[in-house]
Amino acid sequence: MIRIRKIVIFSLLVGCLFSPLLQAAPLAHLTHPGKVMILEYHKIDYPEGRWTLTPENFRKDLQRFYEKGYQLIRLGDFLENRIRVGKGKTPLILTFDDSSPGQLRFLPDGKGGYSVDPNCAVGVLESFYAVHPDFGLAATFFVLPAADPPNRLFNQPEYAQEKLRYLVRKGFEIGNHTYWHATLSKLSPEGGQRQLALAVKAVQEAVPGYSPAAIALPLGIYPKDTSLLLKGSYDGVSYSHSGVLMVAGGPAIPPGHPSFDPLRIPRIQATEQELTYWLRYFDRHPEERYTGG
Repeated sequence: MIRIRKIVIFSLLVGCLFSPLLQAAPLAHLTHPGKVMILEYHKIDYPEGRWTLTPENFRKDLQRFYEKGYQLIRLGDFLENRIRVGKGKTPLILTFDDSSPGQLRFLPDGKGGYSVDPNCAVGVLESFYAVHPDFGLAATFFVLPAADPPNRLFNQPEYAQEKLRYLVRKGFEIGNHTYWHATLSKLSPEGGQRQLALAVKAVQEAVPGYSPAAIALPLGIYPKDTSLLLKGSYDGVSYSHSGVLMVAGGPAIPPGHPSFDPLRIPRIQATEQELTYWLRYFDRHPEERYTGG
C-alpha cells in the first residue's frame, strides 16, 4: 500500500538533502561527454500540486526541453551505454512512478475498442511526438501491479494488461517499482526478492518474456542486502535489473565512466524549481551537458 504521508515526508527530506542549491560541486573535471538528466514524474492530472502536474504544464515542459535541444532516449539504451542523439542534441530520460491513472488512461469507444486520453501522460507524449518527431518518443513507467487503487496499474482494471501491452507496443518501457510499493528495508532478503519477482511476473502475464531493465526504489529506501536489487528469484520467477534509480540526486553519469554505479543512479524530481535550476545550470555550463557529435 502506498502511504502518502511517508512518501511526502521522505521525499521532502531527500529533496532537502539533494537540493540543487546545495550541489555546487563542479562537473567539469569529469572525463565523460557530460551528464544526463533522468526526470522523475508522478501524477499527470488535476489539480496542480507537489506530486501532480497538469497536462497543460506537462506539455509546457516538453516544449521547453525541445526548444533547448533535448531529445528523448530510452532508459534501457542509457543503461546499456547506447546513447544515440542527433548532432548537437542532448539526451533526456523521462520516468513515471506509481502507475497513477493520469499516466495512461483509455477512453472506451462503446464498440469494444478504446482511444488514449489526449490529456494523460502517454497521450501528451504521443501528440507532441506527432508534431515534433525529432524529439523522440520514450519514457519508462515504474508500475505497481498490486497497490491499492488508484495506483494499481493505472486504475482501470479491465484494461490493466492491455495497458502494459500498449506501452511496450508503442516503444515505452516498463520498470519495476516492487509489487505494491514495499519499503524494502523492512523486508527479509527473501521478502525483497518476492516483491521484485512478483512484480515481474505480473508484467510477464501481460507481455510474455518482458524483463524490466531497471528498478526505481520506493521512497528511495534500500534493502539491507543491495545485491538482491540487481538479480534474484522467487517461486520460479527470476529478474535481472541493469540499474537502480534513486528518487533524487541530480543528473546522472553515463555508464562507461569509472564513477558510474548501477546501484545508485540519481534522478531529478520534475518540479518547476528543480527543472528550472538544472536547465539554467546546463545553459550556463554547456561543457558539462552531454551533447551528440
